[in-house]
Amino acid sequence: MHAEGYGLMPADDPARPASRAGNRAAGRAWPVRSGRVPPVADGFIARTETVPGLAGALVPGAAVALVTARQAPGSPPDWPGACGKTQLAADVSGSLWRSRTVGLVAWVTATSRASVLCGYAQAAAQLGLDHGRDAEAVASRFGAWLAGTSRPWLVVLDDLRDGADLDGLWPAGPAGRVLVTAADAAAVPGEHRVLVVEVPAFSTREALNYLMGRLSADPDQRSGAIELVGELGGEPAALAHASAVLVSSGLRCGEYREYFARRRAQLAAGGGPVPAGAVTWTLAAEYAARLAPGGGTWPVLALAAVVDGHAVPGTVFTTPATCQYLADAAGLAGPADAWPAVMALERAGLVAVDAAGSSPAVWVSQALQAAVRAAAPPQLLDRAVRAAANAVVQAAHGHQATSWPAAALRSCAVSLRRAAGDVLWDGGGCHRLLLRAGQSLDAAGLTGPAVTWWRELAADSSRLLGLAHPDTIAAGALLADALLAAGQAAEAETWFRWVAAGRAGVLGPDHPATIAAEVSLGRALAAAGQPGEAIAVLAEAARHGERVHGPDDPGTWAAWDQQAAAFLVAGQAAQAIGCCQRSLAGRERRHGPHDPATVEARLRLAGALLAAGKTKDAIAEHKQVLAGREHTLGADHPGTLAARAALAAALDAAGQMAAALAQHQETCAGYERVFGGDHPDTLARRADLARAYAAAGQLGEAVGLLREAIARSEQVLSLGDALTRALRQALADVTGQMTTG
Repeated sequence: MHAEGYGLMPADDPARPASRAGNRAAGRAWPVRSGRVPPVADGFIARTETVPGLAGALVPGAAVALVTARQAPGSPPDWPGACGKTQLAADVSGSLWRSRTVGLVAWVTATSRASVLCGYAQAAAQLGLDHGRDAEAVASRFGAWLAGTSRPWLVVLDDLRDGADLDGLWPAGPAGRVLVTAADAAAVPGEHRVLVVEVPAFSTREALNYLMGRLSADPDQRSGAIELVGELGGEPAALAHASAVLVSSGLRCGEYREYFARRRAQLAAGGGPVPAGAVTWTLAAEYAARLAPGGGTWPVLALAAVVDGHAVPGTVFTTPATCQYLADAAGLAGPADAWPAVMALERAGLVAVDAAGSSPAVWVSQALQAAVRAAAPPQLLDRAVRAAANAVVQAAHGHQATSWPAAALRSCAVSLRRAAGDVLWDGGGCHRLLLRAGQSLDAAGLTGPAVTWWRELAADSSRLLGLAHPDTIAAGALLADALLAAGQAAEAETWFRWVAAGRAGVLGPDHPATIAAEVSLGRALAAAGQPGEAIAVLAEAARHGERVHGPDDPGTWAAWDQQAAAFLVAGQAAQAIGCCQRSLAGRERRHGPHDPATVEARLRLAGALLAAGKTKDAIAEHKQVLAGREHTLGADHPGTLAARAALAAALDAAGQMAAALAQHQETCAGYERVFGGDHPDTLARRADLARAYAAAGQLGEAVGLLREAIARSEQVLSLGDALTRALRQALADVTGQMTTG
């Protein structure tokens, strides 16, 4: 029997990527470290007075949240949210990792549900658990692994802003530790047992120790340190800015204190007390400008202020778009001038840079970003927004949607939308960044966040451009696709009707895009449980496409394909066969028998034939599919392996047990050869092989194979993983067959 009969993953997934080295050793890579951890600042000190016992509280099974301490009444305002929580988390995670107290450290930026899902997906990929296209499903598998494993792990949820983003995603397990950082304790989910630890400013002793440690190279610089610490009030960001300038410039603490006092007085002239960090960042920015005399630091800082500050890919600052922006703003010539400006900002304590490996990353605090946006001239800020939007699009080229750079760049797009207002629409249309970001969400399997993104984009486009604008209609179509992917077929149907009407009005009824919208409407109707209406809509779309564009038009083929699918939903397999045959004939005429699209069309025909009970014809088509994939892809390509599994399932249905068993054996061997014995796809194929053994009367072989697969699945995945449960059910089916037999 086909693996789908066990509720396992489908055997045929032609879009599945080719095998990776990580897949070959699925579940065996250990220890594992995922996510970009912010670098621990120079001179970092343990907060033994203000945050005592943090490491001791973070024991297996515990969850600790570091939150910004509430200010005492009447105290001067602090730099917002900047108390050093993330630095503490980075230090603790590094200490646990270096001591091998934990074997998995997953650093997850938790600013949104999308970023949490991406962080989980990255960890799952390194554990060999990233199987499937839906990010929620991958996260669920990762969560099940955390809950069931005996291996020690740590998950850091950095900068959590809304506890609702963790609904169904809270990491838990007896072997695990959870560390959360949040500006507000209200963001920490109350339904979990979490020790909330308020992180205040440095104590005077801690601040002095930090400053003295930073100035160890030249004791003369320490002159006036006690007075400077008093002025800065133990504020971590202010101390970081001041110490960076002191170390790089050679100033004495007393000299810096004089500059600080004058600047604070100037800023306070507008009324009200001024936080120390609001003063020190301006001094640091001036010093950075002296370090990079070309004048690029301020434009770079403005650009950094409008993107997401968590691990911005360094390429954003060296793209052609950024270089053109810097050339216009400061006369800098190219990437060789842009990156030194970033490094000058780092030397001044304004940004953190992790330049390790081939993918540098840059961190900027939210507080600094807000201060820079407030201080920047509006014209510069608008130019920075446009440049950053173009730079993010350029930097995204070539990255897989599930990679950390892609996730970070999507977060940059979110920040840009928030910072830009309507600037990204002022060209008379939607900036391409907004479309690319949504498409990246779609490609990463982030269905829920994608629906939210497209819904907001459609609303913005309608407000700014009007309902009839092509960009508004395009956003509506993408929203409808996302809704359908998210299983919200009824609402998708409503949107597809609107899109079809809009395209007919703007482009004309015979335009390929209009016919494509009609096909999508039919697809949504079928998914919404209305196969009869879907068949009618798709039949009209197919006639329309054939009449206007001919039988060899891709739009006509798509209509036939979807009509066949609707017929199958309606239980009308014979009619589905006719649609599949027309679609296949058109593709063969235009592209030949070995084109991948032709092979896929033949596979759909085989499925329709099998549904109609024409097993002999279905087997013949499956054999052609297998031959076609072997010809174009090779014997060990995942698409070829899936085609062989589909042929084995067809042989099962035809009752050709010996031939089916042979194909199942070859399929299983191929999956193990390509993906490894512990890969979930391999385990699923073993279940298919076990069923074939049972059908052939070889019950002992079936039981042994299933028991081995269950043991592997429990070890690699978890006891509660869906695949493990399905394998156990398969074993129960076989052993029940033994009992009744």
